[in-house]
Amino acid sequence: MVFAAANSGGEWPSMRSFTVLVLKGRWFMVFATTLIMSAAGATYMFGLYSKELKRSLGYDQTTLNLLSFFKDLGANVGVLSGLINEVTPPWVVLSIGAVLNFFGYFMIWLAVTEKISTPKVWHMCLYICIGANSQSFANTGALVTCVKNFPESRGAVLGLLKGFVGLSGAIITQIFHAIYKNDTRSLILLIGWLPAAISIAFLRTIRIMKVVRHAHELKVFYNFLYVSLGLAGFIMVAIILQKKFDFRRGEFVASAAVVVGLLFLPMSIVVREEINLWRRKKQLVDNISELKITTEPAAVAATTAPPPPPPSPPVENHKKISCWNPKSIFGPPARGEDYTILQALFSLDMLVLFLATICGVGGTLTAIDNLGQIGSSLRYPDKSISTFVSLVSIWNYLGRVVAGFGSEHILKKFKFPRTLMLTLILLLSCIGHLLIAFDVPNGLYFASVIIGFCFGAQWPLLFAIISELFGLKYYSTLYNFGSVASPIGSYLLNVRVAGHLYDMEAEKQLRATGRQRGPGDDLDCVGVECFKLAFIIITLVTVFGAMVSLILVFRTRKFYQSDIYKKFREEGERAAAAEEEMVVAEAAGKGHAQNSK
Repeated sequence: MVFAAANSGGEWPSMRSFTVLVLKGRWFMVFATTLIMSAAGATYMFGLYSKELKRSLGYDQTTLNLLSFFKDLGANVGVLSGLINEVTPPWVVLSIGAVLNFFGYFMIWLAVTEKISTPKVWHMCLYICIGANSQSFANTGALVTCVKNFPESRGAVLGLLKGFVGLSGAIITQIFHAIYKNDTRSLILLIGWLPAAISIAFLRTIRIMKVVRHAHELKVFYNFLYVSLGLAGFIMVAIILQKKFDFRRGEFVASAAVVVGLLFLPMSIVVREEINLWRRKKQLVDNISELKITTEPAAVAATTAPPPPPPSPPVENHKKISCWNPKSIFGPPARGEDYTILQALFSLDMLVLFLATICGVGGTLTAIDNLGQIGSSLRYPDKSISTFVSLVSIWNYLGRVVAGFGSEHILKKFKFPRTLMLTLILLLSCIGHLLIAFDVPNGLYFASVIIGFCFGAQWPLLFAIISELFGLKYYSTLYNFGSVASPIGSYLLNVRVAGHLYDMEAEKQLRATGRQRGPGDDLDCVGVECFKLAFIIITLVTVFGAMVSLILVFRTRKFYQSDIYKKFREEGERAAAAEEEMVVAEAAGKGHAQNSK
């Protein structure tokens, strides 16, 4: 007798059952995560509406930079979201993030549109901190979950998803122009409700799944990458055209429609992968169906007996250590194993990485947050300033995907350490800072490209290094701890250096005219001197950060020369083998049941 393959799992499912299969699959979870990340980078759009805050609320540059600092503080201090994610499913973290996002930006919109009385400065700092903090909840709930589901491709995962975060500013800008055209007050409302709505829509989709190794999974991530590159390319063309011509409402709507279409194009990849997965299972069942089965009772009994359970992995005979146990701080495991939270936080590797990130991210973020003021002081037209924001967003995206996918490729092929790539990125960013400091003709265009690229490239490198050195067990918390370096660097270099020196120069220019600053008057500065000294200091700090990062390069060189993904590869192979055995057992059981009839 022969198994009836069609009735033992081999026939094509109905449209309804296949739809359920797609929605429950791991690749649809990746797609959902890309959409959440595409709306999770509203903090990078501060330069687009900061002038509206300054004009509506009568702030000087130091106050505006203080707001920017609290924005960065909220966006990057996500330790709370990490701790919550350690003990709850991802949907809880995503729900909290959606509420925080809407509340924070909605209150800012009410203040700017004068629907409520003018808040005090500390109120606005609190609102923007709460709204921006939702980004850490989205990252923790969606991105960290995705990294845990694909540990062997973590560089590609971080590059892709962080790339969408970097591109989100340009994506939201296109949608904003289509809905509100140029009303920057309405932009604040848009970034309040849109990210929250997307997170709520995919609460049940984002979840921890069993790690199953597929040999071609990196190729699938490259397919997602190609679609995102097409999206970035289209937005770049749209920006150029919008700069050259005055777009009407219809053109903005058409542009936004293409952007949304490209965002949903990866669904074709998801469907194709689920079809391929079904065909592989069907082929496995068909191979079983070709086996002849004898009808002797003994043979039938032997065949129908349940398959032996797969061998259980060896159990380690060591005591479970609490993640907060202070006694274990100075006895960490080998690099690549699962550190406890305290072991990681007090390790020299983390301290060196943290200091280098403060210098690197702090400098590039200062440039990004002040693009509007830098462009105005150097006498660039308003349309060019909007272009700078979009250029930073696109090259921010490119930096993330190049650092993520590129570092993954050269790490696996040449054992090139990610820590050394981080050093090179820090040195490259110094060129952008110097272009701003010395006002090279049209240099702000090139500076936007370089700084956007370097800012984006640092994030997947930072988070991949943390996951590789300290393990994935407490990655939700450690991931968010790494982000804390950003607001520290932003406060030191943006508020205390750039903002302070800008206001000093502005007051100097005001005194030179013999005028007095009245209440509510803007404190504006014009000329290269406004930011020159600040960015010279930032350049020196970034060079110092690059030198510090070399310490980590030397400390981890032997680690990166080893097979750092061996453990995850073996676990994934065991899970894939167990999954195939289950399919075979189910097919065999159904086939025998039919034969007995």
